[in-house]
Amino acid sequence: MTAPFLTLAQILNRLTLTAGRTLREHHPDPEGCCPLCRAPDCAVASAAREVLATIRLIRWRPGR
Repeated sequence: MTAPFLTLAQILNRLTLTAGRTLREHHPDPEGCCPLCRAPDCAVASAAREVLATIRLIRWRPGR
């Protein structure tokens, strides 16, 4: 389906799946460096963590 026909829940699910896959691909090796970026503090993994944290805030709202 294309984006105009997706519900908010479907969009959030796709963002969650994409961020999770990104975190798996950019998981640091035993030395603490990202295997793809070769950086000790991977900006891509940090962005994916922020996306997941934001989605958790959106989905969990008190009083819902």
